[in-house]
Amino acid sequence: MMTIIDAIKQVMLEKGEPLTAQEAYDGIMEAGLYDFHAEYPNRVVAGQIRRHCKGIDFPTASETKHFELCGSNKYFVLPQTVKSRLPKYGEIVAPQAQKSLLHELKRLHSKYDFEVRHAILSNICKIDPKIFEVFAKKLLEAYGFVDVCVTRHSKDGGIDGYGKLKVGLAHLNVAFQCKRYSQKAVSRVEIDTFRGAAQGQYEQGIFFTTSRFAAGAELISFRAGAVPIVLIDGPAIVELMIEKQFGVQIESMPVYSYALDVDLTEE
Repeated sequence: MMTIIDAIKQVMLEKGEPLTAQEAYDGIMEAGLYDFHAEYPNRVVAGQIRRHCKGIDFPTASETKHFELCGSNKYFVLPQTVKSRLPKYGEIVAPQAQKSLLHELKRLHSKYDFEVRHAILSNICKIDPKIFEVFAKKLLEAYGFVDVCVTRHSKDGGIDGYGKLKVGLAHLNVAFQCKRYSQKAVSRVEIDTFRGAAQGQYEQGIFFTTSRFAAGAELISFRAGAVPIVLIDGPAIVELMIEKQFGVQIESMPVYSYALDVDLTEE
């Protein structure tokens, strides 16, 4: 079955000259080479040409290049399909090599994201255990819980706090427990103890830890006929913070990609 790329190539080769994206689309339709199922099929053709055009690189561009830009808005088939080469770290690249620069930008962003998450978790691990309970309360409120309270330390009965989460037309009564550990893993015994305290009064439990859960704890978090316990470890806490923008701020910066050929394309 002929692909859009194959159809574009055939039209260009049969015409024997560079074509605009619109001219390539018209040739495909005239020859009945491809059956489009899009609202604006001419834009699909233009997008495919740009994604596979040598020298036009942007975040979603393909590394496989079938076409080259001829002039300001016409394209033709490359003598041979080529692959874009991504530079090594530190390699000097030409200013027009957008994809290479964006590749490095994405690498740096990934590194920055990892370091920020690590720093957030490290700071949470340093707060007082009682403050960690307040932190969990506020995080649940950011998620959408209401009537969230932290129990008095001397009368918590194995439960650090509770709240309600609207599910459909009703509210789910939820208890939560917090363990601000640095290295120690939460054990199966701790999950069983928390479940026992929540059983009969709450429909669900949430167990927060800045550390991790032992394998045995994960296996029993959901058991038939017992209160289900949602396990939220350190990385999951950070993920929730980022998702709900709780305790984090988003810094934005514009990233531009060359697209003059789109504006010059004939309608």
